[in-house]
Amino acid sequence: MCSVAPRGGRRLDVVAAHPLVASDAWLGLKAAVTDLRELQAADGSVPEATDHADAARHVARLVAGIQAMAPELPHDADYLEALVKDFGRWAESGFGVPDFYDSLVAFAPAQHRVDGQMHLVVFPMYTQNGNPNRQVEAVLLEVIWPDFVAELEGGDYSNKLFLPIRFLDFTAGYDTNSAVLFPETVAMREVPAFTWGGIFADREAARFRRVVSEAAAVTRLSLPPDAARLVADQELAERAFVMWDLIHDRTHMHGDLPFDPFMIKQRMPYFLYSLEELRCDLTAFREAVALEAEGHPYARSVQYAVLFDRIFRFAITGDRTRNYDGLGGQLLFAWLHQKGVLHWTDNRLTIEWERVAEPVLELGRAVEDLYWRSIDRPKTAHWLAAYHLVASVLTPHPLSAWARHRDGDLAALPLDGPPKGLTDAVLPDEFPLSMFYEALSKKMKDVIESTSGITGASA
Repeated sequence: MCSVAPRGGRRLDVVAAHPLVASDAWLGLKAAVTDLRELQAADGSVPEATDHADAARHVARLVAGIQAMAPELPHDADYLEALVKDFGRWAESGFGVPDFYDSLVAFAPAQHRVDGQMHLVVFPMYTQNGNPNRQVEAVLLEVIWPDFVAELEGGDYSNKLFLPIRFLDFTAGYDTNSAVLFPETVAMREVPAFTWGGIFADREAARFRRVVSEAAAVTRLSLPPDAARLVADQELAERAFVMWDLIHDRTHMHGDLPFDPFMIKQRMPYFLYSLEELRCDLTAFREAVALEAEGHPYARSVQYAVLFDRIFRFAITGDRTRNYDGLGGQLLFAWLHQKGVLHWTDNRLTIEWERVAEPVLELGRAVEDLYWRSIDRPKTAHWLAAYHLVASVLTPHPLSAWARHRDGDLAALPLDGPPKGLTDAVLPDEFPLSMFYEALSKKMKDVIESTSGITGASA
């Protein structure tokens, strides 16, 4: 076994699932990356000339590790060769802002998705929900591609870019809440056409299990037997998350979308991102309902995963500044409560399991109708309609200019200027937590924090 140390001094024992994890080559490479990161600035460069000799030594150790591991990874031969060249070019040019375009383009792990296939990933990159700086990271991972997912992807749920993965070991940028590996985070001279996007299903499943287990105990929620099995079984949870992510990810580009999809970089009110992420999750829920009717063995687990992760983890994870995932969780919880299938009575949470699916599907239809109408509306009108949908379920902040406009004060928002003014008028916490969530957040704080750096092996 080897160990990584998450923030706060807590140590996680990580099972060495592959001999390379305990190899001298990997351990030496990982140590070199750790040393190199200490010299890097936020943009990935090594700005101090007095550090360049040390940086060169660290890069030489790192490259030696890559070359020693390469024979074990023949499917990545072209990428690893390009990676060595990119590190050499970076060192020879004086450790400026790194450019790893060539090795990134050569890395195409989604072209051959094989269950258990291993990859070594080394790039100067930031990690979403982790390290915001483009420092060098090193990750050993394996692909999760069970037969049932291959069948789904080969049928109605085609998603050629989707790469579900599992941690084997990693450097400090992933000793965080980050559960994705996206090529757009890598330092590069230009943006290529991306061919893959990785999601660490083991981390998603592990933190889901830990958070939902505690939340059910705190709220005294009685889980159905199949939901209890999902929370107790890491492998089952991983498979549910892979299936959920497959459908969620492809949904971003499917359906009656606004002409300018949310993924294109633009500055919009954060509640629009909430609705887009929620739309994709509710689509996954809807498809899981249909697949359950066809007898799919993991479809029911996907429904539980969407429901529990949204209302328990998403709603109270992260700060309150434009927390669009948190808002989506609040919205789902309040919608189900107002539809009479979720109850908080006598300090106990109950869910009417036989009735809960239809209200979830109804919320999905409401979001889809908003999107369908969007192509006939100006951008400002679409934004206002989206706000009205959210505000019809959740109570806005008392100081909200958007809420004043909704209530009839037409001068509360700068409607005669560019859309930027509307975005600026959104409060950082436009829809504060309810009293229920304020209390739950306090009780769940330690457990939420404990999931930073978690993996399937350490759950």
